[in-house]
Amino acid sequence: MSAMPPARQEGPLALICGGGSLPLAVADFVSARGRQVLLFPLRGVARPEDYAQRPHTWIRLAKFGVFARAARAAGCHELVLIGSLVRPAFWQIRFDLTTLKLLPRIAAAYRGGDDHLLSSGARLIEEQGFRVLGAHEVAPEILVPEGPLGHVQVGERDRADIALGLDYLHATGPFDVGQAVVVAGRHVLAVEAAEGTDQMLERIAALRASGHIRASTVGGVLVKAPKRGQDRRFDLPSIGPQTVEGIVRAGLAGIAVAAGETIVAEPSLLVQAADRAKIFVVGVPSGTER
Repeated sequence: MSAMPPARQEGPLALICGGGSLPLAVADFVSARGRQVLLFPLRGVARPEDYAQRPHTWIRLAKFGVFARAARAAGCHELVLIGSLVRPAFWQIRFDLTTLKLLPRIAAAYRGGDDHLLSSGARLIEEQGFRVLGAHEVAPEILVPEGPLGHVQVGERDRADIALGLDYLHATGPFDVGQAVVVAGRHVLAVEAAEGTDQMLERIAALRASGHIRASTVGGVLVKAPKRGQDRRFDLPSIGPQTVEGIVRAGLAGIAVAAGETIVAEPSLLVQAADRAKIFVVGVPSGTER
C-alpha cells in the first residue's frame, strides 16, 4: 500500500531548482517569512554562478536518493519543484538505485504529456514521505494579480483577441499541449508546443519578416493560461523580462495572462521593459474552471 505524504507542516523547505531566476526569488520570499530554505539546484540545468554565494547541494535528475538523504537529514518534509526544465529523453536519464526501483512506473509516466509526467512524478515523491507543494503556495507574491501591470492600457481590439486566446486554450487544455497562443485580429497566428513561449515568439518574428503575416495584421496578443484540470503545483505559465523582448521582436501589442495562475519572474524589470516598449501586460480572469 502506498505511503501517504505527511500532513502539512513547517520546518525546512527544499527547493529543487531548475533554470532561470525564479527559484532564487522563491527562496528569498520564503526566507523573508523566517522559514529555512534548502537549495537543490539540478546539475546541467541551473547555472552554477547563480548559487555560488548560497549554501546548496547539487543533484541530478533521477538521482532521488541523494536528495532524499540530504533533505531527511535536515528534517525536511516538504519540497517545491521550480524553474525551467526541458523534458529529457527517457534514454538520456541515468537512474540511481532508489529511482531504479521505480523504473516501470517512471516509464509509464513518460507515456503522456508534461502534466501527466509531473503529476506522476509527484505521486512517486510523496510515496517516499515528502509533501510536494506549488511554488505559489509558499510564495504567493510570484503570481500575477488581476489588472494592468504597467502604464499601457488594453485596447478594445486587444480584448477581443484575448477572449479568443483564452477560449482556444480552454478548448485545447485537455490535450495537454501548450499554455500559450498568439492572436491578432481574431486570427490565431501561433500555438505553443514543445518549443516553449520564447521560441514561439521567434517564429512569429520570422513569419512577419518573411511576409507570411500580412503587413495589415498589426498588433496581436500573447495569451497564456494553465491547462484546464492541470496540477497547479507544477509548470504554471510564466512571464518575465525576456518575454517582453520576444513580444517586441514579434511586433505584438502586449501580453495577457491568467491572473492568480501565472508566475511572473522579476516583476519590476518586466514592468519597466514593457513601459519602455509601450506594450501592455495584464492579468485577466482565465475561466479555466468553467
